[in-house]
Amino acid sequence: MDRAAFRATVAAGLSVALATTFATACLTGCARSRTLVVGSKNFTEQEILGEIAAQQLERRLGTRVTRTLDIGGTLLAHEALVAGEIDLYPEYTGTALTAILKLPAATDPKAVFDTVAKEYRSRWKLVWLSPLGFDDTFAMVIRGVEARTSGVATLSQAAQRKKGWVLGVGYEFLNRPDGFAGLQKTYALPLEGTPRTMDLGLLYAALEQGQVDLVAANSTDGLLAERDFKVLEDDRNYFPPYEAAFVVRDELFTRVPGARAALEELSGQLTTATMRKLNNLVVGKHRRPADVAAEFLDGARSRHRPARP
Repeated sequence: MDRAAFRATVAAGLSVALATTFATACLTGCARSRTLVVGSKNFTEQEILGEIAAQQLERRLGTRVTRTLDIGGTLLAHEALVAGEIDLYPEYTGTALTAILKLPAATDPKAVFDTVAKEYRSRWKLVWLSPLGFDDTFAMVIRGVEARTSGVATLSQAAQRKKGWVLGVGYEFLNRPDGFAGLQKTYALPLEGTPRTMDLGLLYAALEQGQVDLVAANSTDGLLAERDFKVLEDDRNYFPPYEAAFVVRDELFTRVPGARAALEELSGQLTTATMRKLNNLVVGKHRRPADVAAEFLDGARSRHRPARP
């Protein structure tokens, strides 16, 4: 072999070795950069919960967490999780049961959770962690002054009202399987005319201004934390449970040791009242979800810090 050919052979060998080294380093780096990806749907509560999960993992594991918040609706978030584009996101048991699994609505919280957890694991190897502590179900809301004057505290009592209610609802409430038709079948609320449909963001303003006197809202709405409203008790348990919990790809727990323990520290830590306050800090006080999540975690840590002897 002449010198020119030898140099060419060596150069080619070096090029292959360098390329292999570079590719290995790139793959290793890419894997590291994608150690954990937390997702959420595209509304305030979901973004707060996504931030809480991401910051909890960063604090407990000392690892970098990528956020893919504001993905979109339920189906898009679920598809992203199944495809491995994200490792976890917050979901609601009732939504999973009816929208993802296409099963009939049910009212027993434990039965719904057990069914959802079993089906998700068997179909997609996805794990439901224990619920966070609050139920984001529908809430039938009236003005506080109306509740105090009339003594109405439950939907059964609301059904006894002689004057018809002027009901305000979001657009999809009329057609949901757990919406208006079932509500009326259960309680037969007296109504003045047909329900008035409007954007969800307008419901409370319409209620305060007297345009309606009963609205179908959500139990964790931020305005319920500071305005004079009364949530009527669903004393016949019509609305199905929508317990919030993190849904996680099973392989994450092998890939990132400690992730499960870190996330399970959050189970049972968020009451309905707490979630309302967090939502209100973002929607009403215009705080950033990341800042609100950090303050919540700071407070949770101080509440659970062992007392000094």
